[in-house]
Amino acid sequence: MNVTVRKIGNSEGVILPKDVLERNHLKAGDQLEVIQTADGIILKPTDDSFERQMEAARKMMDKYKTVFQKLAE
Repeated sequence: MNVTVRKIGNSEGVILPKDVLERNHLKAGDQLEVIQTADGIILKPTDDSFERQMEAARKMMDKYKTVFQKLAE
């Protein structure tokens, strides 16, 4: 499959065909990691599980802030 590098605003990018997006469970707004190899580049979905876990932890810590403060005394 070939795609073309296109001008997008002040940047350049590629448009991925709809079937490629669907097969890889991607949608607008998803982030991809660009991996440089000796043969070219690889696009890989960003693993955001750590960020989601940290966000859940922050919410829990905010909710129980006074409890944690008392435990720290």
